Amino acid sequence: MTFSFYDAVVPSNLQVLAAIDTLLNKAEAFCAEHNRAESDLIESRLAPDMLPFGYQVKSCAVHSVGAIEGVRAGSFSPDRSAWPTDFAELHGLLQDAISTLKAVDRTEFDELVATDTQFAIGDTGIPFTGANFLLSFSQPNFYFHASTAYAILRAQGVKLGKRDFLGMLRIAG
Repeated sequence: MTFSFYDAVVPSNLQVLAAIDTLLNKAEAFCAEHNRAESDLIESRLAPDMLPFGYQVKSCAVHSVGAIEGVRAGSFSPDRSAWPTDFAELHGLLQDAISTLKAVDRTEFDELVATDTQFAIGDTGIPFTGANFLLSFSQPNFYFHASTAYAILRAQGVKLGKRDFLGMLRIAG
């Protein structure tokens, strides 16, 4: 069996994005059960100097679909736009990312391996190939933000376990 660039990126992004979307369902139920405003969780942080839950969820979309779009364009810059402020918008953001990833053409994606990609921040640029950018920069960021979103909800008291983070496993058979 040949393992492609697509296989190294897209299926895992889909798995974790779906898991984060399910975490949002649990967060909504938690808010309803404990009479807490959505904004209480969406603006929650692990530390005062860390960006909040809403940003973490948004960054999962940015470092999956947004990163792929950046490679296609040859340049990726940090997304400094505001994050969604309610669960419906966060669900929409994740669902859009999932739909976009499901539509990615495997052959076209595999051709992005050697694409010159610049990580641009301010006047600074860091050169990558498409593969190195996605695998050494965006994929670690994707998992960082996904695990941070999970940790914020846990710290707020939402009952979650490892299976909630992993989502639907891709098992043989």
